Amino acid sequence: MRVFSPRLDELIESLRRLPGVGAKSAQRMALHLLQRDRDGARRLAAALQEAADTVGRCRDCGLLTEAERCGLCASSERDRSRLCVVESSADVFALEQATDYAGLYFVLGGALSPLDGLGPEELGLDRLEQRLEAGEVAEIILATSPTTEGEATAHYLQGLAAEHGVRTTRIAHGVPMGGALEQVDQGTLSHAFMGRRAYEG
Repeated sequence: MRVFSPRLDELIESLRRLPGVGAKSAQRMALHLLQRDRDGARRLAAALQEAADTVGRCRDCGLLTEAERCGLCASSERDRSRLCVVESSADVFALEQATDYAGLYFVLGGALSPLDGLGPEELGLDRLEQRLEAGEVAEIILATSPTTEGEATAHYLQGLAAEHGVRTTRIAHGVPMGGALEQVDQGTLSHAFMGRRAYEG
């Protein structure tokens, strides 16, 4: 016997498409919006519709934006000789909030994963190669995830950069601030140990 109406079921299933949202969380959200915040539900629906219709990808870097070029690529204050390669727009937001990086970005939209049908073409690496050929980029900063796919992507990008004589650096992976060594997983600890550098106090 069906407990919820078909439209409520559809809303719950739609909310479950969001990452990290399970059946119970989606149900809680749907019931909250319909029982306690109808105005919020309408505002959310309108914002989602507007974003879905108008937000695309920057023609230069792939960052989500409603303009042809994002604000970062259009800015005359960014260092155009440095290009940080990331997997998603979320990575750009995280780096902008946490660092003083002043260069440009290239958003892949994922990592190389042949099993998922994500090859160099799907990640727009032909556009990246065109930028390297133009000669403006002097350094590529690899900021892909420390996963198997992320490491394979970083390795591929390093080879691409080497072909064009572009210096490649990789963001450090290691022990988080405030973390105790015995609580860190083996892979992270191994990366941290291999990536050690001179201590300057």
